[in-house]
Amino acid sequence: MRNSSSRAAVKAAQIRSQEKSSLQMSTVLLYCLQFTSKNTILKPGRKIGKSKEGENMKHTHHRRSDCPINFALEIFGDPWSLLIIRDIVYFGKSTYGEFLASEEGMATNILASRLAQLEHQGILVKKLSEKDRRKEEYVLTERGLDLIPVLVEMANWSAEHDPHTAAPPAWIALMKADREEMIRLMRETVQSGGSVFVGEKSLVGQLV
Repeated sequence: MRNSSSRAAVKAAQIRSQEKSSLQMSTVLLYCLQFTSKNTILKPGRKIGKSKEGENMKHTHHRRSDCPINFALEIFGDPWSLLIIRDIVYFGKSTYGEFLASEEGMATNILASRLAQLEHQGILVKKLSEKDRRKEEYVLTERGLDLIPVLVEMANWSAEHDPHTAAPPAWIALMKADREEMIRLMRETVQSGGSVFVGEKSLVGQLV
């Protein structure tokens, strides 16, 4: 009888532990995915409604949540921002006109808005062109360069799942074979004013 009671007690404890763990996991998932709903999980001390300070700061951006995925999406999660960063990293583009000429056909007002947002978020910095002082160029900051692994993973995923991908198979294979080293080389190349595929300083040109 004692053995049966002990086994029952252990079983009950395991069930309570599993229920507690499941409840904790559900809470974490719900918190991280709260940006998909208009409802929010209130933190201690957070009040519902607009504060007087918020009413007086029309241009202040209010984050939907503190979820790390939401943070990234609010900075570059629209359909255009990562394409601008792609153009810099892979094709060496740096001016408004060059971004505008990309095949996706970004509207002028959207491009101007995204460039301003990326600059405001510390992803890009604007400076005068060394070749033509009348032109302005956009370059990636250290924070922007940290997005190169994100581009790499997106390209690898798309190359695997998109039957119409334009990604060169040899390049994707190289990226998968030595990911960390290639990301390091990509970062160094872009930092020095080059790009992956285009120009005299291209990474592909260095590897050939």
